Amino acid sequence: MDRIESELRPYLDATHVGTDSFAGFNTRRTGSPIARSPSFRELAAHPLVTGALDLVLGDHATSYQLHLTQIIDIGPGEPGQMVHRDQWAFDFFSFPKGFEVECHTMWAMSEFTEENGATRVIPGSNHWDDKLRPGYEETEAAEMDKGSVLLYLGSVYHGGGANRSSEHRLGVNVGYTLSWLRQEENQYLACPPEVARQLPMELAKLVGYRRGAYALGYWGDLQDPMDAVHPDTAKTPSFSTVSP
Repeated sequence: MDRIESELRPYLDATHVGTDSFAGFNTRRTGSPIARSPSFRELAAHPLVTGALDLVLGDHATSYQLHLTQIIDIGPGEPGQMVHRDQWAFDFFSFPKGFEVECHTMWAMSEFTEENGATRVIPGSNHWDDKLRPGYEETEAAEMDKGSVLLYLGSVYHGGGANRSSEHRLGVNVGYTLSWLRQEENQYLACPPEVARQLPMELAKLVGYRRGAYALGYWGDLQDPMDAVHPDTAKTPSFSTVSP
């Protein structure tokens, strides 16, 4: 966490606060950490996380991908965020209950406490109906030590906590989604090909430089994105290798 913060500090300091109450008028969200922080790359593909993703996303789709990567700095005096579901990013489409399309991690770059704005969650709310408006008082603070990680589904109702302390609460939010959905953070601008070529092949695939299914996400003459990033290792799948 210290290495990542050190590498991103110039970008954190240059980031503007939000422009509406949801983003937070005293909260800064710094993106593109894969391109900006070599140490962050270890976090994005952490085996503890990908192991969980294999179980909650990989069991019902050909592949999953990075959805967003950002450092969230909640400043002193920021009120609690509106309780929401992250999967509402998909134009508020109501996915079938129990069909999970998204999973997020929140890594504690600093200690998370009730007072300084720890992420708030409603355990079990992934089983609730969609488009509800739960109150802040229904949530629980995900208090955790620096370096710990919270994993939660995109269908879990949650929100940023109110920071009633005099310190900044720094969290690393990394989200993942099924590969047939559009990514919230445009990874091909955040991590363009010249950066992707420097990444390990598996991380480049996680960014999105791969087919999402048999014919999903090809380029040129039906080429796999890996042909552009790691041309010596890419293979073109047949329909039989990717069909359920």
